[in-house]
Amino acid sequence: MEYAILNTGAKMPLEGFGVFQIPDAVECEQVAYNAIKTGYRLIDTAAAYRNEEAVGKAVARAVADGLTTREELFITTKVWVTDQKTEDSAYQAVKTSLAKLNMPYVDLILLHQPMGDYFAAYRGITKAYKGGLTKSIGVANFYPGVLTNFCETVEIIPAVNQVELHPFFAQEKAVENMKAYGIVPQAWGPLAEGKHCIFTDPELVKIGEKYGKSAAQVVLRWNAQRGVSIIPKSVHEELMKQNFDIWDFALTDQEMATVAAKNLGHSEIVNHDDPMFVKYCVGAAKTF
Repeated sequence: MEYAILNTGAKMPLEGFGVFQIPDAVECEQVAYNAIKTGYRLIDTAAAYRNEEAVGKAVARAVADGLTTREELFITTKVWVTDQKTEDSAYQAVKTSLAKLNMPYVDLILLHQPMGDYFAAYRGITKAYKGGLTKSIGVANFYPGVLTNFCETVEIIPAVNQVELHPFFAQEKAVENMKAYGIVPQAWGPLAEGKHCIFTDPELVKIGEKYGKSAAQVVLRWNAQRGVSIIPKSVHEELMKQNFDIWDFALTDQEMATVAAKNLGHSEIVNHDDPMFVKYCVGAAKTF
């Protein structure tokens, strides 16, 4: 495993495991436990995923079984838009998440979207950071213009910005902008949620064959090699292991360029500039 040192001094694994779209508590607990057993030490959840309790139980079971220690783990959760109203609502959301996780602290708290009064909400998670409830704070889905204004305004620069990053939406300038502020880019959907025939793409498959790796492993390695943290997800243990097995090879400059050339310049998963998407997130208490 390789690591990123955050601007708070915290050490974050470059690869973690996400639990988005695993709302069933029993399944999520087992999947998160299996991920830890496989070797993942970064587990990424969120209030909006409605599975923080399950993640907390998985962590407690893994620690009790001697698979790891809490100190070895890096746990991330996020404050959803409905709690990004005031400083206090965000701060209380952190405390609610900790109660659900059954943990005295987490390693990273993110604002989930640049919506609502996210400046006030960030002051709330800053308060949580100063109070020892989290080791680091950051944001998610903050695109270059919004992120730049944010960084030029807030007291503490975000440690992480979690956005959609994969070969078909490489966002190279956004990544450069994050790094200029000392922010670690983190990829949600690093496998493009299976779109674009990413697992059978001839060029990706060919590169993988050279190293005895799959197209998915090539894609994950590409992001990691450009300094992007990745949080792939699978409910299948064999795929968890495969996704984790990317640290024994390196792509050449030409191979990196071949993968990057697939960039379409836009997302085909979600458009954060779509007013209807924003209205949905701000106006609904629903989760994803």
